[in-house]
Amino acid sequence: MCGIIGVTGNKRSVSILINGLKRLEYRGYDSAGIYVNDMNGHDYLIKRKGRISNLEAAINDNVNGMSGIGHTRWATHGEPNEVNAHPQYSADERFYLVHNGVIENFKQLKQEYLQDVHFKSQTDTEVVVQLVDRFVTKYQMDTKTALLKVLRLINPDSSYAFAMMDREQADTIYVAKNKSPLLIGLADGYNMVGSDAMSMIDETNKFMEIDDHELVIVKPDHVSIESFDSNEKHRKPFTVDMDASATDKGPYPFYMLKEIDEQSSVMRKLVQHYLPDGDPVIDDDLLAAMMKADHLYIIGAGTSYHAGLAGQRIFEALTGIHTSVHISSEFAYEHPLLSEHPFFIFLSQSGETADSREVLVQVNKHKWPSLTITNVDKSTLSREADYTLLIDAGPEIAVASTKAYTAQIAVEAILAKALGQKKEISAAEKFPLKSELSNIANGIQAITDGKDKIAAIAAHYLAKPRNAFYIGRGVDWSVALEAALKLKEISYVQSEGFASGELKHGTIALIENHTPVIGIITQDRTAGLTRSNLEETQSRGAAILTIVSRHLSMDDDTIIIPDVNELLTPLISIVPAQLLAYYTSLGKGLDVDKPRNLAKSVTVQ
Repeated sequence: MCGIIGVTGNKRSVSILINGLKRLEYRGYDSAGIYVNDMNGHDYLIKRKGRISNLEAAINDNVNGMSGIGHTRWATHGEPNEVNAHPQYSADERFYLVHNGVIENFKQLKQEYLQDVHFKSQTDTEVVVQLVDRFVTKYQMDTKTALLKVLRLINPDSSYAFAMMDREQADTIYVAKNKSPLLIGLADGYNMVGSDAMSMIDETNKFMEIDDHELVIVKPDHVSIESFDSNEKHRKPFTVDMDASATDKGPYPFYMLKEIDEQSSVMRKLVQHYLPDGDPVIDDDLLAAMMKADHLYIIGAGTSYHAGLAGQRIFEALTGIHTSVHISSEFAYEHPLLSEHPFFIFLSQSGETADSREVLVQVNKHKWPSLTITNVDKSTLSREADYTLLIDAGPEIAVASTKAYTAQIAVEAILAKALGQKKEISAAEKFPLKSELSNIANGIQAITDGKDKIAAIAAHYLAKPRNAFYIGRGVDWSVALEAALKLKEISYVQSEGFASGELKHGTIALIENHTPVIGIITQDRTAGLTRSNLEETQSRGAAILTIVSRHLSMDDDTIIIPDVNELLTPLISIVPAQLLAYYTSLGKGLDVDKPRNLAKSVTVQ
């Protein structure tokens, strides 16, 4: 993986590809490349390790084209370098391929069909493009037939999104996918292919989805779709309502800071969307399906998993339905015994998380009802689940998720209140969610307005240590997990979140002089216990910090946050932790938005 863009039929192809790759930077990558063809016998392949700016600098005025494909690569096979960067190409330089995903049986294919071929790269992608060339040159197949043969040979468990060009058919892009996301963009007089709508939004807002195991042939004036057994398919396009300017940083130095600041406006937007008159506006069919459930299973990965942990308590408190939260990559292959009437809730910022989709595929096979809560309309998880609720957070570009986390929790709360009211659960009927979310929006605003103080705390306590720990109990422990993830992923401080009561069962052995231990304290019944645990670490040399709700605060607390309903404290207690992570990374001179080795949309398992 990570990002694909393609265009055919436009003399601005080079700039369209570069702009599309820049729109895909948020996914994370370590190399980039383009192939363009002017349809008059001239073509150009340019690849560079590192940032897109390196690629851009290598493109001179002579490089132009009417069609082309581009890619940002996050290394899965072979180290990140120019040779392994995409596009990969055949030995005779006729075929050029960009690929997201992993070909499970590439070694077997290489051994069976390509023993005499000299490979330039370490990638599984090169095996595919060399195979297409082999079937064309040795067996006199046309390009389409050769590609179809290769697609049938690929292990069906493989994940891939392909965009391939044939130098001898310079106006054509061959496209196929399985598990990995890919969309067709329909523009005025030309057509495109991209990993997501955002990569093409400057050119069009009209798109056509691609299903798994389909071959799509994209020409400037026509798009054809067929199954691998050559049955033609017809599909209506859809439009995406997205403002391209929403993906600009504006005056902010990094997207992450912009997105932290946007959380207060996201809360207000959710209130307007889902709670205009106080009672939640949720689809009746969705609520009817959930009324039949005896167990809610929340599925997520990374930050979305942590949002599920916060949501679990809200669902159980407001609906009376037993709820459990599962890591998608584990649940896909080792799920527990299920209840008689399960209902699945998928949390995903991008709606493209490969591990979560693997679970959804299994859920759909059993015809269990499902809901996706996502930030991206028409994304794969949205299209394939029975129901979708959008979190309305706007594009999230920074790799480290912030506003999507809080928006997911807020939508979980809205859904829980709606379901609880339908079940006539007293706790839900009395829960003043609209006013609470409005107060939370104001509280987030107050915290972000005081970010200079948090920047100073980060500089003093977190700039030098190699380890840090977040601790808490109950819902505060859930937030500690997310807070630690934010710190580790962008500042590279080895940070962990622990249930504070577990410290004495081993973790306290890791405490050294000046090790930061940050306690999150928002729950009345556990506040004293967490403070006691902090003192245990302080007596062993730790530098303790606190994030505390106002009514529980003491004079020496580090960061005091506004009081909100206990079920909703994760929406506000996480914000200082997000800012601590941001300023720690900034102080170290790191690329806050693009941390090393990480991708925004994890589209491989």
